[in-house]
Amino acid sequence: MKIPQSVRELLPKAPLAHLTTLNSDGSPQVTVVWIGIENEEFVIGHMAEHKKVRNVRRDARIALSMLGDKINANGLREYVVVYGHARVTEGGAADLLQRLGRIYLGPNDDFPPAAMRNIPGYITRITPTRFAGVGPWNAQGAE
Repeated sequence: MKIPQSVRELLPKAPLAHLTTLNSDGSPQVTVVWIGIENEEFVIGHMAEHKKVRNVRRDARIALSMLGDKINANGLREYVVVYGHARVTEGGAADLLQRLGRIYLGPNDDFPPAAMRNIPGYITRITPTRFAGVGPWNAQGAE
């Protein structure tokens, strides 16, 4: 599924994203992440094999939410919810986090620290299957 231009325009404004994965017992696990886009996938970098990485490896279903920066005509703050399937690839996390760090922490920031840049890490790649929320990405209205 193609990522709407309105969502692409939101990401350079550095919205923190809430990534929801599923634990082995089916309960949700939520974490705040930095998010980027490569081609038609959302990407998240991880320097270690966190719970969210293990969860995605076991069950690819995810939900991702981001708060927008606009108030709509009804006075509601816009937000986007992405439903999709994720996969984890090894390596490249430091480069991705350096790129995202300049968006989230400032153009002169240097994250991760030099001592961690040799760690390959992981990248979660999310293929969206549906967009919801309040905003131009959801023509049907709020969910």
